[in-house]
Amino acid sequence: MSEQYIAAGYVVDAVLPEMTREDLLKLTHLNVAFGHVRNHEISTEHLKHTEVVRKIKLEHPELTVLLSVGGWSAGGFSEAASTEEGRNSMAASAVRVLSEISFDGIDLDWEYPCYGEADIESSPDDKQNFTLLLKTIREALDVKGSQDGRHYLLTIAAGADQYYVDGTEMDQVQQYLDFVQLMTYDMRGGFQILSGHHTNLYTPPGDLFRISTDASVNLFLRAGVPKEKIVIGTAFYSRVWNSVPDRNQGLHQMAGSTGGYGPAYTELAADYINKNGYIRYWDEEACAPYLFNGSSFISYDDEESIQCKCEYVKAKGLAGIMFWEYSCDKTHRLLGALYQGLQS
Repeated sequence: MSEQYIAAGYVVDAVLPEMTREDLLKLTHLNVAFGHVRNHEISTEHLKHTEVVRKIKLEHPELTVLLSVGGWSAGGFSEAASTEEGRNSMAASAVRVLSEISFDGIDLDWEYPCYGEADIESSPDDKQNFTLLLKTIREALDVKGSQDGRHYLLTIAAGADQYYVDGTEMDQVQQYLDFVQLMTYDMRGGFQILSGHHTNLYTPPGDLFRISTDASVNLFLRAGVPKEKIVIGTAFYSRVWNSVPDRNQGLHQMAGSTGGYGPAYTELAADYINKNGYIRYWDEEACAPYLFNGSSFISYDDEESIQCKCEYVKAKGLAGIMFWEYSCDKTHRLLGALYQGLQS
């Protein structure tokens, strides 16, 4: 793996023991999901496989392993970030976690500052407090790093669209971060009944929703994030719309449902891609595959679209690619495509 590009994977704690040596060798960074925020502190008591983290670190010293804290509907951030005392408490707990479980850094996944859509606390003050929180954690990690003679990473997972840029101060935030992981998936789905791509590279003509990986990258560049700190995302799972009119192979149609979570890539490969009435189509403009059976439309990433994303990262001089989530692809083909694409 070229040191130039990040190949980062998210893995939920429950499936850590299933990670193969071959797959671990294809990654530069591993994000273990999820730590929680409890009483202004990062909590890991619920994690079942911290001993596997230690084992992975021993067997793969070159692999950077981070604790990802938060996730969709995970609260506690707004409250912790709202006071200096809370921010100091979060920072101290981050240092403690690194000491106890041998993580190489912290990845904050606050979804999302200034927004309470996932039934979490939020405040307009989150915008400034998020910056202050990351500054406080960065400073604490640097103190520990100077004691240990090393650098501890601080990263975030960021929402891909305009709302996230509006709710944060990315030009200030970026200076405290090693890199920013854009969640360029779920870019449409649970909130939209218009069928379409959820993890596309480009915005195709005729799509009312203009967000894409490329559009997201440009948003964050304009917001002040250096290109060499931007990591784009790829999805190892799908989004599905049902009761879709049988026009244009189901693409950009008003469906009878919003785009709920569809099969993981393991199931797509086994039972859906050119099987059981589903036909695979390729959207040349979007650089994205999709499936349609006459009434159900499925958006996903595959080896071809991941290759396109790898070429994009190299052409744009970005930091690399990450994916959600490891256990969704038991064929191991997608990680293989990611590895090969960044190598070549």
